[in-house]
Amino acid sequence: MFDADGSDREVDAAAIDPASLSEHQLLWVDQQGPPPEPLLRKLRLEAALPALKEGDGRPSLQNFGDWFLLRVVAVGRPQPLQFAGQVLTLLVGRNFVVSLHREPLDYMKQLLQRERADTRIGVLSAQSFTASLLDWQMTSYFDAVTELEEEVDRLEVQLLTQPILRERVPELAVLRRAASRLRRLLTPHRMVFGAMARPDFRPDDSEEEQAQLRMLNERFERALDAIEVARELVIGSFELFATRTAQRTNETMRVLTFVTVLLGSLSVMAGALGMNFEAPIFRTGSRGFIVTLSVMAVVVIAALLVAKRRNWW
Repeated sequence: MFDADGSDREVDAAAIDPASLSEHQLLWVDQQGPPPEPLLRKLRLEAALPALKEGDGRPSLQNFGDWFLLRVVAVGRPQPLQFAGQVLTLLVGRNFVVSLHREPLDYMKQLLQRERADTRIGVLSAQSFTASLLDWQMTSYFDAVTELEEEVDRLEVQLLTQPILRERVPELAVLRRAASRLRRLLTPHRMVFGAMARPDFRPDDSEEEQAQLRMLNERFERALDAIEVARELVIGSFELFATRTAQRTNETMRVLTFVTVLLGSLSVMAGALGMNFEAPIFRTGSRGFIVTLSVMAVVVIAALLVAKRRNWW
């Protein structure tokens, strides 16, 4: 219970009375596991039970007049670049918010750890507090994008600095799969945040509360843009890898071409000396043979020096 006129405190579920909540009190019920049916009936939210039992985990929004049900998906990161969807269901009424989730949510823990003393959260309406929770949920996407961009930067530095390219296709495939996963998790929220930002969703809310919902929709759009940028970075890494591979192939072909020309030149010299005609060099015996080999060695050394000077190998 966030109480702006008193002390924030934990309350027993049996003592909850929604009719007694004042404008400076905000009740937050956070439940991990199955929905607490008795408490939902006490809060007059029994109409949400079919939706809670039949929900498929996709983002959705249902308006029941005095209260509404909202389902969103945050991003969990059990391992690097392995993004898992974490479903959060919110039931928002007058001066109370019920959050339901099947597994621990990191941003919920961070919120609880941050508030260590009496706060003024009680002055917030349930809609404003919900906007704060959804902002934390959206932050999980920005954190995932940051991790993805760091991995892309690390891979690109390796592609640019390592002289010998190892097989990078599996790493690029992991990055591409992670970017697509983020996009699939976030894109279905467009319908939810777009509907919340329209004035017909909660026409009785104050202008400030409606402005918070519109800002939340803008934050969703920024998160979607950030994921698109990260996706383009991954595609750019594919192009960089292809360019570096083509460059290494060109360098290899240049070395092979140089070696072929060099060996061909020596073969021409050897073939010329093997012609069937009389020449003084053929009567010099071993000395002529040594001279010939020496000339070939000088040609090889000179060619290697020229190639080294011009960075051909």
